Amino acid sequence: MIGRDTVLVKTLKVILLAGWLIVTVFPFYWMLSTSLKEPGAIAAYPVQYWPAKLSLVNYEWLFTKSTFTTYIFNSLLVALSAAAFATLIAMLSGYVLARFTFKGRGSVTMAFLVTQMVPAFIALSALYQMMVNLHLVDNKLGLVIVYVAMCIPFSSIMLRGFFENVPQEIEEAAMVDGCNRTTALFRVIVPVMTPGILATFIFNFVNCWNELFLSVTLMNSDVNRTIPGALNGFISTFNIEWGPLSAAAVVAVVPTMVLFAFASKYIVQGLTAGSTKG
Repeated sequence: MIGRDTVLVKTLKVILLAGWLIVTVFPFYWMLSTSLKEPGAIAAYPVQYWPAKLSLVNYEWLFTKSTFTTYIFNSLLVALSAAAFATLIAMLSGYVLARFTFKGRGSVTMAFLVTQMVPAFIALSALYQMMVNLHLVDNKLGLVIVYVAMCIPFSSIMLRGFFENVPQEIEEAAMVDGCNRTTALFRVIVPVMTPGILATFIFNFVNCWNELFLSVTLMNSDVNRTIPGALNGFISTFNIEWGPLSAAAVVAVVPTMVLFAFASKYIVQGLTAGSTKG
């Protein structure tokens, strides 16, 4: 009886996981299928769950008759820059929160967490006015600065957990050997924390790459627009360009998929290292 119950439980788990996988993967499958259909086949009836004739016309239009390559470059530039600066700043602030005891440390940590609960649109009016005064509206530098500020709080909390799992004795031994605190941090602690730093960088990159609300608000011209804003442009009041939109969405997903494929080991190591203390 126990053996039957065990088999039944395992079977139910497999069925549930299979169902969850189908539900998760199907939107991407449908997006890929739509992007490979000819324009007349997208709205055809009966519905084609896979194109009867594969066509790259949507991708051809995307890269030859539109400025989508400019959007890709803008997104890469903004996301990579913002993720790198945010990770560097968060590494320093996380180190301070983990290694130093000072008045208000708990309040700073709580403030970082509270900022994650506040929707971005609440501060949009003040943020937009500030960016106008600084002449940073429709400017990639302005978007990078906003993204860096957006990523720092949670990244600092993540990296604080990683620092707390690195024994202080390693740092103290380096300082005994002649290193100062800064040298010990970058030459001894940072190499040990590579998985955690990579996990934080990838987290920041994906957030910046996918962010839509601030991108649409602060970027007005095609020359500065990023991919999320470009995808939003395929949707008009009376029409949706499903073919180009699906092709653009597939292209937008590829960098994050490749990034996770090559760095999945470091992400798992980093998140596991930051999940417990000691």
